[in-house]
Amino acid sequence: MNILVINAGSSSVKYQLFQMEDASVLAKGRVERIGMDSAILLHEPTDKPDYHKVDEILEHTTAIRKVLDILVHPEHGVIADISAIDAVGHRVVHGGESFKSSVLVTDEVKKEIRRLFDLAPLHNPAHMLGISAVEANMPGVPQAVVFDTAFHQSMPAKAYLYPVPMALYRKHKVRRYGFHGTSHQYVSERAAAFLGRPLGQLKLVTCHIGNGASCAAVQGGQSVDTSMGMTPLEGLMMGTRSGDLDPAIVPYVMGKEDLTIGEVSSMLNKHSGLQAISGISSDMREIVEAMEAGDGNAGLAFEMYAYRLRKYIGAYTAAMNGVDAIVFTAGVGENSAPLRQAVCEQLSFLGVDFDREANEAGRGIEKRITKPGSKVEVLVIPTNEEWVIAQDTYGLIATGAGQSL
Repeated sequence: MNILVINAGSSSVKYQLFQMEDASVLAKGRVERIGMDSAILLHEPTDKPDYHKVDEILEHTTAIRKVLDILVHPEHGVIADISAIDAVGHRVVHGGESFKSSVLVTDEVKKEIRRLFDLAPLHNPAHMLGISAVEANMPGVPQAVVFDTAFHQSMPAKAYLYPVPMALYRKHKVRRYGFHGTSHQYVSERAAAFLGRPLGQLKLVTCHIGNGASCAAVQGGQSVDTSMGMTPLEGLMMGTRSGDLDPAIVPYVMGKEDLTIGEVSSMLNKHSGLQAISGISSDMREIVEAMEAGDGNAGLAFEMYAYRLRKYIGAYTAAMNGVDAIVFTAGVGENSAPLRQAVCEQLSFLGVDFDREANEAGRGIEKRITKPGSKVEVLVIPTNEEWVIAQDTYGLIATGAGQSL
């Protein structure tokens, strides 16, 4: 069975085509700058040269058609015909309280995703464009949706409710939802396999650290708390997002600077975090490079970032009354040895016996970065959210067909 995984943004479409029987990626790529006459298609077929083309692509239906065309191209393609794609799985950021697991796309499901637009105005409308574009180009092909929030629906009320009037929850569903759920789920399962222990017996703190960043407390395979909240703004300091701050700062700054709601939202989401403190970049690689060259602001940004991450790890250890392993994943978590060192060397009170040589060695692989006998293990596990989406889609299709997995 071949599963096409789609992650549609407002001006982009990312894709991967999986062959499920051997868990292989036949091709991956992306379309960028949708809506412009200089849109870019980058196609990376396995065992063939990469292909890119600049073309006019004004909307998502055309973008998906371009993707399908290149997948079946005589020279650059990887399948003979579109009929070789058995199903399509979509990433959807926000499922609210409506979706606790992945589901097949139906009219009711689409209606509910649209109802949730207010909770994710930058993401869910774009995901719906992707679903509609697939329907237009591949009528009758089953589609599934996999939600970033679903994994965190196991959180208890004491973790997901905010201490504000309950009417706000009852009327407007103001609560913690959490994000990066597919990543936290994947690395939790991989951590258990790596350690050779049942997931149901483990207490894990998983750290998805990229331009957007979140931690999760995963106990017995279930999320019991996570750092992102009703939106992806809460929690850790990020590339351009502030993370946690005193909420009274918002009206205070709005009054002092005469800012609109939109302007202060833009400030907190797009002009804060590493970018704001360093003054040079939201990219951790550039931050570290500048810090090592003696840039004081870059050094401060790095220290704040590591400090806040370390606090969350400590808090979630307390929430679970212990921790067996800490997992780093995503772009920064997987690739920034200096960040992992800065965090882990200050966790010796938990029983982390950090291994600097292991931390520096190897990239893109699952590895342990603590010494033998460390009371708490620290792992680096590359995430694979697309594979989770493909697996969930396959499971839904197979179950619907009366097959056993």
